[in-house]
Amino acid sequence: MQDFQGFVDIRDRFQSQVSTVSSELLRHGRSESYHPSLPPQAIVYPQSTQDVADLVALAKQHKIPLVGRGAGTSLEGQTAAPFGGISVDFSQMNKIIDIDLANMCVTVQPGVTREELNRELRHTGTFFPVDPGANASLGGMAATRASGTTTVGYGTMRDNVMGLEAIMATGERITTGSKAKKSSAGYDLTALLVGSEGTLGLITELTLRLHPQPDAILAGIVGFSAFSNAVTAVMDTIQSGLSMARLEFLDASSVRAFNAYAGESMPEMPHLLFEIHGSENGVHETMQMFSQICQDLGGTEFRASSKTEDRNALWKLRHNGYYAILASRPGARAVVTDVCVPISELAEVVQKTQADIEQSPLSAPILGHVGDGNFHAILLIDPDSEQELEAAQHLSDQMVERALAVGGTCTGEHGIGFGKTKFMEQEHGPAWQIMGSLKRALDPHNILNPGKLVPEPVFNAPTGSVPPVLPDQ
Repeated sequence: MQDFQGFVDIRDRFQSQVSTVSSELLRHGRSESYHPSLPPQAIVYPQSTQDVADLVALAKQHKIPLVGRGAGTSLEGQTAAPFGGISVDFSQMNKIIDIDLANMCVTVQPGVTREELNRELRHTGTFFPVDPGANASLGGMAATRASGTTTVGYGTMRDNVMGLEAIMATGERITTGSKAKKSSAGYDLTALLVGSEGTLGLITELTLRLHPQPDAILAGIVGFSAFSNAVTAVMDTIQSGLSMARLEFLDASSVRAFNAYAGESMPEMPHLLFEIHGSENGVHETMQMFSQICQDLGGTEFRASSKTEDRNALWKLRHNGYYAILASRPGARAVVTDVCVPISELAEVVQKTQADIEQSPLSAPILGHVGDGNFHAILLIDPDSEQELEAAQHLSDQMVERALAVGGTCTGEHGIGFGKTKFMEQEHGPAWQIMGSLKRALDPHNILNPGKLVPEPVFNAPTGSVPPVLPDQ
């Protein structure tokens, strides 16, 4: 068990910024996933980089685990605390520090959410494009290398984080990257920390790339009688060099759930949801070419609109997809899993996944970012049924095995946490051990998000999960 005196020292240093309220601890031990709640022993709400540095110094001294937390939208247990310790909640570090329009970038604290940032940017002619659906915090999005519906047009967090500030496990503050367009100056530490899931350092500032708001936006949907035709349409669109900002897929089961949840009347068939950005002429030309590709492959029920309210309604429908599907089986929980494959393999992999689902006892609609080769299965289970949980985990494992067999990855955007560590050696081979070596070098006491992402460490593993007896704060 961790040093009790360490928790006392942290409470004395942070006072009203500390909470040990049981309900808060339970909430911080879980996220939007099926994994059980593994609560921390206390929560600290830092308000500055110095707060984070002081917290890391105390945690290092007393060997107390620290688990960074943003909005809590992760799906593979990234914010759970299997060894207890402190949940570092960045929600109070939510300032937009600098909007630099001359260099098309913005510097923010990690607790700023993507919606907050874009509201602030509305009148600047710019926006931040990475959209994972949830109103996630930007620090958490960087830590998990998030992506989402706009990746096909604008890239992932990896492509949109220009630099950052972090407190490392030693307590040292570092800055990485710059506002320059490019650099060949040494190791890319920005890329190392983006996607590290809080295992190497705690991000305290980010400099993000901004993009100009497009002159014209057109969004819509198109239905197909067969999924293979929808995927072929996507492949032809990408190979034709058409610039698409979003290109999403819904299977017939997802459409059925969307209709029931939102009162829609889409035909129960596979659909593509799309959005095109550009100049007025460019959007019109792209739309004509995309429409022709879809029609040649049997696309029907084609609808498109440039009206803001129509576009917002469409993407609200897509972003509420998880809740729509969850509502299709009242009382159910969901095992939500994703894989990403080369787009040339997508149709076959999804079709085989659908066949696996049909042979299982579960309902599991499929949707995803088809333009990226990334798709999700939402496996609905009775939370009290061990058999259904086992069936869901088996289906999820089959998806991963099939993705890896065709040169894909075990996760396109959900990350690893502890939910998918069992696939890391198969995907990365000896490189996974190199990740473990980096962890040991940069976090020798294993205090930053232990038990996640890298091989189980054999060094100074934190122990103990029973909260110390501290008064509720």
